[in-house]
Amino acid sequence: MRDFLELKDLSVNLEGNPIVKEVSLCLAEGQIGCLLGPSGCGKTTLLRAVAGFLQPIGGEVRIANCLVSDVTAVLPVEKRQVGMVFQDHALFPHLTVRNNIAFGLDSLSRKQKDRRIGQLAELLGISTHLDTYPHKLSGGQQQRVAVARAIAPSPRILLLDEPFASLDVLLREQIAREIRQVLRHEEITTLLVSHNQHEAFAMADVIGVMREGRLVQWSTAFDLYHEPATPYVADFVGEGVLLEGRIRDDRSVETCLGTLSDGSRHGFQAGASVRVLLRPDDVVLDDDSALTAEVAERLFRGANFLYSLILDNGSRVLSLVPSHHEHPVGTRIGIRIEPDHVVVFPENQVVPD
Repeated sequence: MRDFLELKDLSVNLEGNPIVKEVSLCLAEGQIGCLLGPSGCGKTTLLRAVAGFLQPIGGEVRIANCLVSDVTAVLPVEKRQVGMVFQDHALFPHLTVRNNIAFGLDSLSRKQKDRRIGQLAELLGISTHLDTYPHKLSGGQQQRVAVARAIAPSPRILLLDEPFASLDVLLREQIAREIRQVLRHEEITTLLVSHNQHEAFAMADVIGVMREGRLVQWSTAFDLYHEPATPYVADFVGEGVLLEGRIRDDRSVETCLGTLSDGSRHGFQAGASVRVLLRPDDVVLDDDSALTAEVAERLFRGANFLYSLILDNGSRVLSLVPSHHEHPVGTRIGIRIEPDHVVVFPENQVVPD
């Protein structure tokens, strides 16, 4: 697949303040990407620069290998063939669902319009609401209409700015999965902004974690979870703890839980002090293990309990245990360590960087 959206060292200021700082990334044609991070990290500003609403102070934006933004010029929004969906949906309240979707289809004949509207309504499950006004729809239905309207003209790129933020938490992932299928069907290159990792996981092929205007890591959800580039990514994506460790050799590290190794090289010199990431799924319940820990807290999560465990040296680890194994706070349970990936950070990267 060829790169379709390219950002190279993109920097953007707002009112003289640096908001986006030297961000580089690529999205292949038809690929779905997500900018993930907390409020104020610069992800929405970056999205607006891609759309053409903001001019960069450095770097460039290319769409289909055409330069559309740099420090000298910005191709107007209306000439970029970019569709956008905002957090508040921005539907026209005086128009029916049918006419909302038809808004950007003026160049088509009536027959072509009806065919396109019917196709998208079927894909997005809103066929029975075409003659309904937006205020009579649920939040999820309004979101589907907003997406249908944005992709009806077949834009080259779709930009989604926190599109599911107003929806119920349980509904977000469902809608995200449904819209992903539609975007796959339409083969539209998409960039999504979100602060919710589960939403990002459900929607995106590749995810960029942002912090203070910078792109910390651009990778798949699997790699962000199992091979985070920094403690910040490890802390922001998923759950886990950092334990003190000392490098034994180029493939293993000593910790209070024993020697950990996944067979891969970690790049540290023998004897170096490090921090080792342990995810809850790395700590397995084992009633026959000589290694035990005390249950300090537990959170019920339906199929699982998330246990916070105190080790003999006072350190804490997390363990995800099937909920039919119920252990009260204060009891000791046997555990064994089975890390799929041994992730090691320098000792000075103790807290999210």
